[in-house]
Amino acid sequence: MSKILYVTSEAFPLIKTGGLADVAGSLPTALLKQSQDVHLLLPAYPEVLSKINKSKKLSTSTYYGLPVQIIETHLPGSKVIVWLVDCPAAFNRPGGPYADKHGRAWHDNALRFAVFCHAAVDIALNQLEIGWQPDIVHCNDWQTGLIPALLSLYPKRPATIFTIHNLAYQGLFDRQTFIDLHLPAELWQMNGLEFYDQLSFIKGGLAYADEITTVSPSYAREILQPEYGYGLDGLLNNRRQHLTGILNGIDEKYWNPGTDKHLKQKYNRRTLSKKSINKTELQQKLSLPVDASIFMIGMVSRLVEQKGLDIILQSLPTLLTLPIQLVILGTGETHYEIILSEWAQRYPDRLKVIIGYDEPLAHMIEAASDVYLMPSTFEPCGLNQLYSLRYGTLPIATPVGGLADTVTDATKTNIENDTANGFVVKTQSAATLLTTLQDALTLYQKPEIWRQLQTNAMSGDFSWQASAGRYITLYQQMLAES
Repeated sequence: MSKILYVTSEAFPLIKTGGLADVAGSLPTALLKQSQDVHLLLPAYPEVLSKINKSKKLSTSTYYGLPVQIIETHLPGSKVIVWLVDCPAAFNRPGGPYADKHGRAWHDNALRFAVFCHAAVDIALNQLEIGWQPDIVHCNDWQTGLIPALLSLYPKRPATIFTIHNLAYQGLFDRQTFIDLHLPAELWQMNGLEFYDQLSFIKGGLAYADEITTVSPSYAREILQPEYGYGLDGLLNNRRQHLTGILNGIDEKYWNPGTDKHLKQKYNRRTLSKKSINKTELQQKLSLPVDASIFMIGMVSRLVEQKGLDIILQSLPTLLTLPIQLVILGTGETHYEIILSEWAQRYPDRLKVIIGYDEPLAHMIEAASDVYLMPSTFEPCGLNQLYSLRYGTLPIATPVGGLADTVTDATKTNIENDTANGFVVKTQSAATLLTTLQDALTLYQKPEIWRQLQTNAMSGDFSWQASAGRYITLYQQMLAES
């Protein structure tokens, strides 16, 4: 059994902005079920504090002159112990964890997450005398990147592992910030926190962690290439012997069409004929023409370039002439929101765009749709294609990152050998996307083949149990080496 301090800036259901929260809310639970002693460390945002019931204070300390308390509670719906870093000056404010309500990054993000990292380091070294010290500190994304760097300065320390959920987000700040944070001078070097004369939080994880993981095997290979490496491919190639890709899992209790409380009609592989009841329910809810036979395309996504928004917009003039309905739920860059909303006004019977995020509606869209649109330019793992497969909603996805690892194209050969579970958009273009959608629409007219594709999709094992087992193996290797 390993003692693991799992450090993250968000975790569902306490706080969520993206896939990191889903992972952080599920992996520790899966690790605990496999007899690991895991504690989750998270900032005490107002939204988090509003969702906890019982709690107790464990310790008090000060970082950068700011008072900090460590509060103990539990992850809702699980037995995972959660420790909250309660620093009101850093975290008690309206808006999101990283940005204000207008989407502007908090001006003091470097200080906020430096406080968080220092607290994690003190817990790791047992300097807060909480009575529990980890063997392994598992860090996630740039907000935790200073932890491996700071721990590297201590000869007796826990092992460290750093998981990249999205290399595009790096936590870059100017050199003065490094000075203002009073970080040790020896960390300011090309092989340390310095990145083209900037302070890079993520480099703290990439340069100093004992092991690095990414959230899919394909993404682990992609980030070694300049086009996906964001200037860090050289460092990652230098550390490739310590780089592993482990595919994310999903919470199969929460994302389960057989038990999903958000659905009008629950269903499973044996009762797939009932799936269309969710389509007509969603059509009524969104004031779309009610027709169980129409081909429905769903998308729940951040509306940003990475998610393929450009080729989606380029394809709309042709796509909206086909006998389809397209439902998009998401929020993101303003120009995408405006253009999509304008198209929806012009084609109210074909396109419905809901700006924002609505968890119950996300589940309804997954269950109601026949295919799920995910033509990402890059995708470290992707979770929505996994949710879609679970719901018998066939992904239409590009062959990048975790999409390449999980979506098998409905070619003639793959259909015949029962491995096809979706449709692959082979090149990042509107023309290829349209061709792929039309291929899917053609197969949709063949119910027996379509049902087999759905059955294949729903038969995959994307549970956290398998992924957690791979992490445990890596933890054991790290401890053996240390």
